[in-house]
Amino acid sequence: MIKDYLIVNKKILPDYYSKVVEARILMESSQCKSVSDAVKKVGISRSTYYKYKDYIFTPSENYGRKFTLSFKLADHQGILSNILNLLRDHETSIITIHQDIPINQAAIVIVTLDGQNLTITIDDLIVMLEALDGVYSVHLIAME
Repeated sequence: MIKDYLIVNKKILPDYYSKVVEARILMESSQCKSVSDAVKKVGISRSTYYKYKDYIFTPSENYGRKFTLSFKLADHQGILSNILNLLRDHETSIITIHQDIPINQAAIVIVTLDGQNLTITIDDLIVMLEALDGVYSVHLIAME
């Protein structure tokens, strides 16, 4: 959760951390069509990229305002509605929702939120979401 994160000046980190971010930006902006091209361009190995790509992010000026949660939910009517009601109750604004087709009686839902007016911490919000009936897991997958 949020307590697992640190903000560290990149001057004290090995340079390959910044290069992982550069490679990801090259991929996301379509400047490079493959991971191989991106890592070659920034000068790191593919294994370094894959090892760190999901753990290194650059903060924006509005750090902590937007975040993305991934849910694994039981395939039952009303569970997503309960989640959305809880998010509304704590004054988050929904930016995007992506829901996959349920497989093996479980659905994956990814929600990106604007937490500018969030009335509780993200950690507390995740705990409350996990406590809802039919919610198997909640993960913070990105934060800006």
